[in-house]
Amino acid sequence: MNSLTDQSAAKARKDGLYLMLLGASVFLMLGFALEKAAPVSTADFRLMYYSARCLVSHHDPYQEGELQQTYRDQGGETAYDTPMTRKTETQLIYLPTVFSITVPFALLPFGVAQILWLLATAGSMILGAFLMWEIGAQWAPVLSGILLGFTLANCELFLAIAGPGGITIGLCVAATWCFVRERFVGWGVFALAISLMLKPHDAALVWLYFFLAGGVFRKRALQTVLALAALSLPAIVGTFYVARGWVKEFLSNLAANSAHGSLSDPGVSSAAGHGIAMIISLQTVFSFFYDKPIFYNWASYLVCGVLMIVLMIKVIRTSGASKISWPALASIAALSMLPIYHRLDDAKLLFLVVPACAFLWQRTYLPGRLAAVITSAQIILTCAIPWAIFFALIKRVPPPSSTLGREVLIAAQVMPAPLVLLLVAVFYAGIYLRQIELD
Repeated sequence: MNSLTDQSAAKARKDGLYLMLLGASVFLMLGFALEKAAPVSTADFRLMYYSARCLVSHHDPYQEGELQQTYRDQGGETAYDTPMTRKTETQLIYLPTVFSITVPFALLPFGVAQILWLLATAGSMILGAFLMWEIGAQWAPVLSGILLGFTLANCELFLAIAGPGGITIGLCVAATWCFVRERFVGWGVFALAISLMLKPHDAALVWLYFFLAGGVFRKRALQTVLALAALSLPAIVGTFYVARGWVKEFLSNLAANSAHGSLSDPGVSSAAGHGIAMIISLQTVFSFFYDKPIFYNWASYLVCGVLMIVLMIKVIRTSGASKISWPALASIAALSMLPIYHRLDDAKLLFLVVPACAFLWQRTYLPGRLAAVITSAQIILTCAIPWAIFFALIKRVPPPSSTLGREVLIAAQVMPAPLVLLLVAVFYAGIYLRQIELD
């Protein structure tokens, strides 16, 4: 009997691993195919690369005119650039900490740097997914393989657009594994520091969880801060030296980028906030009812703030525990997407949900089934391929003639992703508060 059980468990692990690797294969094939097919590929990486080149040339990368001149002088413009592309690629909205990462790439020819960046992106995402499968597989290997494989198969925009999100998320997830397993912790500290340097609004709440959890986790969080400071200092000093007014210019770029009708406007008039690159923060839901930043921003902060305070109080009260709380991290990963600007691909941080879902599936019947349903819904509604199919279908339907019909169609596009993220955050927070603990 034990032999049969062991064989069954080994087969389940193998099947789960194959499912995850299948998703990774789809990710690589679709991602590189889209990158090759796009008239202007890796648009976000071009911004990272040429802004670093601009800084190295002793020009201010936060000034649109100087950055645009760098594109022209160094062959960054193409005949396929649209006005929106040029606007996106000359409006720097990343903190100077990114230059510690991007300047080494900028010292290489663009083609070489692009290939290395894409390899780093693909490797980070696949590594993060595999490490979460390794944890989830101890409870539900096939379910973990399905969830992670489907998510990976929908990561192709990380290669087509090549923003820093893929590296940020992959390294943040990998760092979590290192801290939990107490293996390669030095590498984990370095990985989380890189995540915070590239996109702090993706990784900050995960770092905060480790800091508040106390014990060895707080030690890792403090080590990460030291690594972050050491790695970021040269870039920050260099930016202040070259661009003394960068703080004001950075804030101006952020404001222009999120203004009504702009690229990152969460409202219904957004230029690029809908479609498969949709914005998924909670502002998109509130803006549907009243499209004014003072309303939808503060409404989002209030909802997310209350849930975050409740979670953090619980984390502090149980600090010093020797084991991780995956439901807490699952809730925090979902909550990270909601209070401020995030796009659909950022939701891949919810790799961190899979271990909690796998545990509940194996240990508790009703919570486990609910976890699987809610997590599956979250994955489907925050992945690009299902949305691409949805948008292709609605194009074949005549546009609604009534105001109500148009509003329903808009709501069907902007509400599902943030609402399912809120549901995931609330559900796993409830599990955590009820102290259904993981071994």
